[in-house]
Amino acid sequence: MTALENPGLARFNASEDSAADTALREVCASGAWASKILAQRPYAGTEALFAASDTATAELTAEDLAEAMAGHPPIGRPKPGDPTSSREQSGMAGASEDLKAEMLELNLAYQDRFGHVFLICATGRTGEQMRDALRERIGNSPEQEREIVRTELGKINRIRLTRLVEQEEA
Repeated sequence: MTALENPGLARFNASEDSAADTALREVCASGAWASKILAQRPYAGTEALFAASDTATAELTAEDLAEAMAGHPPIGRPKPGDPTSSREQSGMAGASEDLKAEMLELNLAYQDRFGHVFLICATGRTGEQMRDALRERIGNSPEQEREIVRTELGKINRIRLTRLVEQEEA
């Protein structure tokens, strides 16, 4: 969809840098990522925006990736008052107390092993699917896990960018 066909993308393209930066930081907490997306405006269409996001995500340094992950709460504990976090983690909303307790335990073990939150594109996943992915990934090497995290972050960024450019005018 082109910017002419997408009023949300046209609005994003035309917005002040500070407003666009704020919106982008809600998509991804990495300043380097947001700067790269800002620098390439205007976007002819959503696919161009997604391509820029994918490239920026692929180019994140270890420090940039850590900054991006710091913007994500642990699975099973969405940020209070944050509708994005709650919506994305809705698969845990109806989880049993046992599953929630297991996720807490696994999240802590993962954080001890890798030094950051377990990051997964939770949209559309059940609590059990997220738990199973966490169980599987905790055995990865740090290098393997960093690349999986980068892929998951890219998926999250695309979903959030879609929401950003499809929002009705405020």
